[in-house]
Order: sequence, then structure tokens, then C-alpha cells
Amino acid sequence: MQDGSTKLSQRQQQILAYVAERGQGSIAAFAADMAVTEQTIRRDVNRLCAQNLLRRVHGGVAAIDGPNLQYSKRRVMNNAAKRQIGVAFAGLVADGASLAVSIGTTPELAVDALRQHSDLTLVTNNLWVAMLGCERPGWRVDLPGGTVRPSDRDILGRHVAQFFARFQVDIGLFGVAGVAADGTLLDFSDDEVEARMAIRKNCRCAVLVLDHSKFGRPAHVRGGHITDADVVICDRTPPDPIVASLVAANRRLIVTGQPGGHDE
Repeated sequence: MQDGSTKLSQRQQQILAYVAERGQGSIAAFAADMAVTEQTIRRDVNRLCAQNLLRRVHGGVAAIDGPNLQYSKRRVMNNAAKRQIGVAFAGLVADGASLAVSIGTTPELAVDALRQHSDLTLVTNNLWVAMLGCERPGWRVDLPGGTVRPSDRDILGRHVAQFFARFQVDIGLFGVAGVAADGTLLDFSDDEVEARMAIRKNCRCAVLVLDHSKFGRPAHVRGGHITDADVVICDRTPPDPIVASLVAANRRLIVTGQPGGHDE
């Protein structure tokens, strides 16, 4: 991110993060999600484009580099924080465990932290995760059929939720696009939500991994609540209302941003 981005407003940073995740976004959708006028969003977008952080397209904005680098960009955003999250997750996994793993960069890096584990079974629609599993002797990988999204190297569709429903695994590992102020989990499509919720329904322990940028981040499709996860791993302490809801639901919160990490 360029130096000028450090002076961006929170709303402008949210727009930038959304486009980094999805490749583009619409003026109307940003205005609806952020409860401001389209004129306000246009001013934000004009500033981002003037700093060469985004480019204008019909009805909205897109990433400067186009869709081919979407996932690569996401992998390096908050990379150190995501790897800390992965280390914390690895401490929860026993050799011989079975895992259902969602799409996303943080779940991928969490699986990457399991390199020293043996005899794991991965059930996933995330091709990055599948390739990691294929590199490890003794690991098993199960994938759904279907069409690959080239920009993200994953498989989505209504059949993916049915695929996850065929398994009963020890750990369900998933990320999200965003978390609303009330703890509602957000993603960008019905297919993403259905796959994630199928993972949650068919695991013995659900683990949500996310970095702090996901809190308050705009996304459009609701599905589930943060308290649906048995364990939440984040690099920073979430907003107070989120923490309170996790405590009330007797969920485990692991915060990795402090030396050694800690439970709350």
C-alpha cells in the first residue's frame, strides 16, 4: 500500500480492503453497506483513484492490477498476523486429525502451519490448501468436483455444501469476509456462506480464524454468528461487544498479537 494510504479515512480503508479481496466493488453497494450517500462514496473513490490505489470502472472501482493478482495480494496483506494465527491454530490440532477447511488466505496459512503434523485428513474446496496437503507424506486430501475459480483457486457452488455434509470431521476451520458490529458473519456470496455453514454443521470443533481487519469490514451476505465458532483466533482483541458475546456463549478466544498469545 502506498504511503498516502496511511492518511485515508476508515471508510476509505474499508473500500480499499474490499477491492483487494474481491477485485472490484460498486458505488451503490458501498453506500448501502456504510449508510452514507453515493456522493460521499464517489468522493472517497476519487481520492483513492487519485492516489493510484484503485481504478474507476462502470458503476464502481477495481483493483489496479486486475483480477489475476487478487489472491496473491490477499496473501501478503497482514501476512505476519495471519501466520501468528496459524501457529496458534496448530497448537489445537493433534496428529491423525481430520479437518474441513474453507476458502481464504488465513485458513490456508493456518494449514501451512501444520507442516510438522502427521496423518492429517483435509476436506476442502480450497485448492491452495489441497496443494499443501499433497506435499505432506501421509496426509489425505478430499476435494469436491466442480468449476475452479481461476482468480482464487477454489471451487464454489451449491454442491460444495453437499460435499462437506458427507463428512464428519474433528475440526472445521474457516474464515470470513467480515464481521458486523453485532457479531454477524459476512461473506460475498450465498455459495460462500453455505459452504462455511456446512463446515460448521459437520465438525466436532469449529475454529474461526481472522485478522483484526475483518471487524466492521463491508460484505453483503449474512450467514451465522461469531458465537457459532467454538474457538476464535485473532491477532488483536476484538471490539468489546464481540468479546462480551463470546464470553456469554462460553466460547474460547485466542489473541495472538501479544507475546506468546493469550486466551480471553
